[in-house]
Amino acid sequence: MKIPPKFNLLLFILSISFSATTAFPHFFPNVSSIPPSFLPNTTAGAWDTFNKLTGCHSGQKLSGISKLKNYFRYFGYIGNTTNNFTDDFDDALESAVKNYQLNFNLNATGELDESTVKQILKPRCGVPDIVNGSSTMNSGKAPKTVGHSVAHYSFFPGRPRWPEWRRNLTYAFDPRNQLSDDVKRVFVSAFSRWSEWTPLTFTETSNYFTADLRIGFYAGDHGDGEEFDGVLGTLAHAFAPPRGLLHLDSDETWIIDDVFASGSSSAMDLESVAVHEIGHLLGLGHSSVEDAIMFPTISSGVRKVELARDDVEGIQELYGTNPDNNGTTGPSFGEREVNGGHRDTSVLVKILFLAVGLTLFVL
Repeated sequence: MKIPPKFNLLLFILSISFSATTAFPHFFPNVSSIPPSFLPNTTAGAWDTFNKLTGCHSGQKLSGISKLKNYFRYFGYIGNTTNNFTDDFDDALESAVKNYQLNFNLNATGELDESTVKQILKPRCGVPDIVNGSSTMNSGKAPKTVGHSVAHYSFFPGRPRWPEWRRNLTYAFDPRNQLSDDVKRVFVSAFSRWSEWTPLTFTETSNYFTADLRIGFYAGDHGDGEEFDGVLGTLAHAFAPPRGLLHLDSDETWIIDDVFASGSSSAMDLESVAVHEIGHLLGLGHSSVEDAIMFPTISSGVRKVELARDDVEGIQELYGTNPDNNGTTGPSFGEREVNGGHRDTSVLVKILFLAVGLTLFVL
């Protein structure tokens, strides 16, 4: 008997939802609230062993290179021809390293220099940089000029997006995670970063199975073919429209308020990661602009939640501008919340102009 397509989709959703590892994520309002007994378990990253490969180059053989090849295969730099890699630094790995270096604005030598290994070690999104053999970042395309700036935003193959008749998207959380209202408010803020610039709106619903966007925290192999790897490493991943799945690694130390206090080298700001993954849910790929939300990596202890110009230009190419902004490109780029604080240059400029104006008036 032939199974209707809609029933197949329902079976897929059910398999993802109920085969995934039930997880209770680690949420803390700030780093100082993390129990001391918990900290020793959150200091080693999933890829720390790559440190010993610094300086390695083509023609060498060194233990651990096979694991690095799997890293590059996972993110699209080496084809899925095999999972049984050797520890030889061969031509395929050299080509992968060069493309990686181009994508991350590094010197494309093909060697594992210190700056390249340092970039590889950073926690990152689990979505590949190269999809179906086609790079969407610097190594595979000429940058696009938008106005007076150079754009590096990208889309998934086929440029999927939500159709015009679906501008009010619903989202829901996997009920097994039992998320608090404080955690859910982080996602409200993360969604608002994108609705601020587009005609899209986002509304929470209690029905997980009918929501357009479905959010959950899982550990290890959770049923979608994209296994999580524990502390740091891959933090989260999301799927392009219309699949609507956003999964985060429950093994991470997630900070939902102040990520800047010292005390843990592995604390990750939840909103920063959520804003990035929502970009994928809407159809954006990765960007080579380091300040962009859609840049693939983010260091622990960093907060980056404000969209950069590259992000805005990309999402508006897919969906247009926010009609509440009278057809303009959106709010000012003056306020950027990155790496531990606010840098509100627009407010500073206004204050200076006001000061000058008052001085002239008094004179």
